[in-house]
Amino acid sequence: MNHPAAPSDPANPSPSPSPAPSLGMLLAMVRTELVRALEAEFARQGLDLSFTQYLILKKAQQLGPLSATELARAVELDGGAMTRQLDQLEHKGYLQRRPHARDRRALRIELTEAGSRMWQDTALACSERVMAAAQHSLDAAEQARLHEYLERVLHTLRDKH
Repeated sequence: MNHPAAPSDPANPSPSPSPAPSLGMLLAMVRTELVRALEAEFARQGLDLSFTQYLILKKAQQLGPLSATELARAVELDGGAMTRQLDQLEHKGYLQRRPHARDRRALRIELTEAGSRMWQDTALACSERVMAAAQHSLDAAEQARLHEYLERVLHTLRDKH
């Protein structure tokens, strides 16, 4: 049985669909969800690691021994925040501060054996699982295009600043 459409009530209009989020808002929401998912995966694996600590370990693994200033720049943290994170990671046994070979006033930050093992055995696999899940609805060509588009946006923004 067909029902006639309800008459529209000007005093109580139906809500219009919300507009799509802006590019900036969408990127921020994606980052927030990736951080949440990655930290949840770390917790499921029994790994006490924040996203910021993950980034620090990732850069230390990629770049090798470097100064706290260089590492802070690589993960875009200020000096005070970096010192707190380094203290925590050192306490967990993942990083160590060692004297610089040529400048005895300077320290080099590097992964410990335990940090390197944890990175290879757990953190990297957690990251790969989360990134695969995040891109699950995209085929390989779409994943490649998304990556290319995001790199182009990043390079454009960096070139302007």
